[in-house]
Amino acid sequence: MLLEGKVIIVSGVGPGLGREVALAAARDGAAVVLGARREANLEAAAAEIDPKGETVAWKATDIRDEAQCQALVAQAVSCFGRVDGLVNVAALDTVMGGLDGDAEQWRQTLDTNVVGTLQMVRAAVPALKEAGGGSVVMIGSQTAFWPAPLVPQMIYGASKGALASAVWFLNRELGPSRIRVNTVVPTWMWGPPVEMFVDMMVAGGLTTEEAMARITGPMPLGEIPSDGDVANAVTFFLSERARTISGQTLFVNSGEFPH
Repeated sequence: MLLEGKVIIVSGVGPGLGREVALAAARDGAAVVLGARREANLEAAAAEIDPKGETVAWKATDIRDEAQCQALVAQAVSCFGRVDGLVNVAALDTVMGGLDGDAEQWRQTLDTNVVGTLQMVRAAVPALKEAGGGSVVMIGSQTAFWPAPLVPQMIYGASKGALASAVWFLNRELGPSRIRVNTVVPTWMWGPPVEMFVDMMVAGGLTTEEAMARITGPMPLGEIPSDGDVANAVTFFLSERARTISGQTLFVNSGEFPH
């Protein structure tokens, strides 16, 4: 198994990508430590991963609070003795619009997605160094590279663009400690949020086929990647198969690129 014997922390474990990443890491042999603000989501995911609780632990965590980030890492070390990887899924992605947006919501997005994520990385670094190195995986967004025509998310895209820049610096800073830092960039992911968006388009008068075609039209493979597809890319970066890969960006997008 790709991750046998490894201990992986996953932030932002809810009903979507965070849960899928945790499930994929556990499937590939890792012990997983889950963080998110909502305890109900953590309890549900932990029960699904391992009802006996032998290979899973969790702690309610708001990544905007650095002490809570440190406590999540401490939980991992206390339960499993080490940390080998960190996946940063936690993000605020609900702020829509462009310059017409609310400046306070912009600040909240940047505080969560940029400052919070970097706080989580900083909290994990001592344990990763103690383990002899490891892997940090960021979850990016295509909106950082080109706007999604159906969903205007300027500040969300800007926040993910800032993380893309941070990865270059982290790669240089952490590489000598054998800590790899990479980014997985999804397009639309077939999971709860996108299912809800398709339902909204159908409620607005489109057929399901028409709604899906609006999303898949620019994708040469003609298929919306699932949360699980993105999670599989994450587990690759966490594994020893990627042991000399760092500072890289991997798009999981069915070949969708701007024309």
